[in-house]
Amino acid sequence: MKAVASKIKPIQDHILVRDMNFGEQKTAAGIVLKSDDGKSEGVRPRWARVFAIGPKQTDVKVGEWIFVEHGRWTRGLEVENDDGTKFTIWRVENKAVMASADYRPSDIEIGQFRTPEHGSTHKAEDFIRPV
Repeated sequence: MKAVASKIKPIQDHILVRDMNFGEQKTAAGIVLKSDDGKSEGVRPRWARVFAIGPKQTDVKVGEWIFVEHGRWTRGLEVENDDGTKFTIWRVENKAVMASADYRPSDIEIGQFRTPEHGSTHKAEDFIRPV
């Protein structure tokens, strides 16, 4: 039985998202952020587009992009639109939403992460050029 996207309705204040990127990414400066392969190098927050919200959700709206703390989402569920296109949706924790935007930020998805080999910690500010 296939999951039809239009039939899935979140309850309470739940948030369902789509378009979350798990692949390797490269910053404009050439820094490679590893894919989320279960290792610490891929651990970082991610942007996702709100697919649906429950009736008690007042913090975000459908279509908005939200920045979610790493790992604060369920396993993905593949669904299908009425036109046959398939995509994946996730439920994210309401308290794990750190920011929202009306459009997907074009810059890379970075946040604080730790590289165990080097023991260093990086923040988004480390990658921003002073003006």
